[in-house]
Amino acid sequence: MARTGLSRFGQQLLPVLYQHRLLATGQLHRLLTPHTARPVYLLRQLGQLRELGLAESADRRTSRMGRCEQLWYITPLGCEVVEAGGEIQPRAYRITPKAAASPLQEHTLAVGDTGIAFCEWARRYGDDCGPLDWEPELAHRVRDGDSRLGDDAFLVPDAVLRYTREQDGRRQMMTFFLEIDRATMEVARLGRKLSTYARYGTYIPQPPGRRHRTGTREAWRERYPAFPRLLIVLSGASDAVLERRIDDLRALAAADSRITAGGHLRAGVTTIGLLAEHGPFAPVVTPVLGDPKPTDVRLAAMSEVPAGR
Repeated sequence: MARTGLSRFGQQLLPVLYQHRLLATGQLHRLLTPHTARPVYLLRQLGQLRELGLAESADRRTSRMGRCEQLWYITPLGCEVVEAGGEIQPRAYRITPKAAASPLQEHTLAVGDTGIAFCEWARRYGDDCGPLDWEPELAHRVRDGDSRLGDDAFLVPDAVLRYTREQDGRRQMMTFFLEIDRATMEVARLGRKLSTYARYGTYIPQPPGRRHRTGTREAWRERYPAFPRLLIVLSGASDAVLERRIDDLRALAAADSRITAGGHLRAGVTTIGLLAEHGPFAPVVTPVLGDPKPTDVRLAAMSEVPAGR
């Protein structure tokens, strides 16, 4: 990262704000300073970033117990500093003060909670999943043609998360598409997005101008060593409501031939409460297809990619 007079911790903090767009003080504490009882040093460093014009904060719209919570985001100057360092993949998106204070903040924070849950359990397990191991809203093309004709040209997961599991002397690399549902989306819409994930699994891009199909390799193989698992994480309602949403989603998936065909889509659904309390490798995930018996995020047998030793 370019020299800015920041401490080593400040230089670690700035890329996290860059990548995750908006994080609460408590989330940053869990992610970066979990060894401390209170985020005193973290707040000092955030204050320094703000004084330098590299970060700014907004108030959370719905505070807990009448208290206001600060939400932190990077400024355009902070983005320039991170990108000049060349250590993180540049992103075109820039969060604005208006966006940071908008109703969308709760969804962004829910994505952060999911990634942080994976990180916290990785520490307990001795696995690898750190603050920069999930990326929000990566676009994946799912059809040929002019992308200006509609949003259905791209699949945009809420995040793509990478996790390396240590078990029985072996290392396994896993990639997840994350979809976060705060019980504000119609289940039918979530079902349609499931169908889009299935379409991405079979999409073979064609060279421009070709009238006949000539491509032979699925697009996902250019980005991933194995087709990522899909994990849908529910929150924002009572357990009874979330259980009904799981049942409805399973029914929609079973009726969609695109989802059931091929067998490449491994999708499961859980709640943020179960994921945070029990961890991703406890039986907290209900498969979207087939037997509803809870399993873990690996979603049954699937070829894994050995990691380097």
